[in-house]
Amino acid sequence: MIVSALLLAAQLAAGWLDRPMAGWNQPTTNVPASRITADAEATLERRCGAPQSASARSVDAIRKARWVPFLHLDQTIASNDVEVIGGMTGATPGCEPLYFNLFVFVGGVFAGTVSPAMMAPSRDGTAGAVRITGADTLTVEFARYMPGDAECCPSSRVRVSYKIDKTGAGPTLIPTDARQVR
Repeated sequence: MIVSALLLAAQLAAGWLDRPMAGWNQPTTNVPASRITADAEATLERRCGAPQSASARSVDAIRKARWVPFLHLDQTIASNDVEVIGGMTGATPGCEPLYFNLFVFVGGVFAGTVSPAMMAPSRDGTAGAVRITGADTLTVEFARYMPGDAECCPSSRVRVSYKIDKTGAGPTLIPTDARQVR
């Protein structure tokens, strides 16, 4: 029952892609806390491990907020002092993330999440390809599912562009544009 409620919440949360882009990240150095218990987080990390190729500082920040760090799509995503790393609160038996978000760090400092809500695989609003496109820009493609779509095959994708504002109290990830790409 809890699993289906979380999946429904993840599907409903994708509605942010249908509205004009508005920032949800605030200048802070703290990764938002997950909702899992310390025991559940420890068990998940023991079972699934943590990425070896991610920076220790970002992995530590994600762990401190009780997320289990992982490499999104099994890829290290880092360039120009920008790093994107996943944090999950649940996983399949094969350790694929079930409930997750992607966290952006600049110079090891948390800048924000790519989505205002937790994501789930094969659901509307799930992040796919992530590209760091410049010293302070990146894009993320999100799956858009329609009723009747098979889990493998979303009807379309939306690419969200972000800029990293480095002028405030700390780096802040800001969505700037969303476009359907398929």
